[in-house]
Amino acid sequence: MRYALYFSPPQDDSLTRAAAEWLGRDAFSEETYPAPEEPGLPGAEQFELTADPRRYGFHATIKAPFALAASVTEKDLMAVVEDFAARTPAFEIPELVLGQLGRFFALVPGSLHQPLQDFAASVVKSFEPFRAALSEADIARRKPEKLTESQRANLMRWGYPYVMDDFGFHMTLTGQVPEERSALMKSILEQRFAAFTGRPLPISGIAVFTEETRGAPFKAHSWLPLAGTKR
Repeated sequence: MRYALYFSPPQDDSLTRAAAEWLGRDAFSEETYPAPEEPGLPGAEQFELTADPRRYGFHATIKAPFALAASVTEKDLMAVVEDFAARTPAFEIPELVLGQLGRFFALVPGSLHQPLQDFAASVVKSFEPFRAALSEADIARRKPEKLTESQRANLMRWGYPYVMDDFGFHMTLTGQVPEERSALMKSILEQRFAAFTGRPLPISGIAVFTEETRGAPFKAHSWLPLAGTKR
């Protein structure tokens, strides 16, 4: 079993529903959806291009998946998550946009937003005592030889390369899209997520996701509202 601390909108949020229908799975309800048939993009191809984010569920990684340290239990973890959420104020990203990161597409902030960076760093630090040390195989999977010096340092210190100054908030919508399909995919995603881009995104809660065995679909275990969130 692995646990992860993610940002996700609430289960009943319209963005959660739109992303679940696009990816083909809702991590909260585990409901599945057929691949949408978009002009120029057959359903089978769309289903293949969303396979990776579908397994993880719609989210932004804050503290990457980790096994629990031997000295703690899930109950211990959840108690601290509840306390963290209760004392951490909700806030918002000023603008959400569609971004392309390498060959994959994601919803990202329109610009660097320091409160978001600070929030992510706080999550990583606060829950570090719950993380079991990485195995040599875990480290090798991250291909440390291809990471920057700071990313390698993050991997060894925090168990994940893309934290602290290397953190970039992103809610993944595709896997690796071939270059010749990139323009079409961008156009499709711009239309499908037009209702959510160019406007703020509330960071209103923190989610605990679980992976029962390596390679299994991630499920939303709990979603806890941050302080000041109206539910």
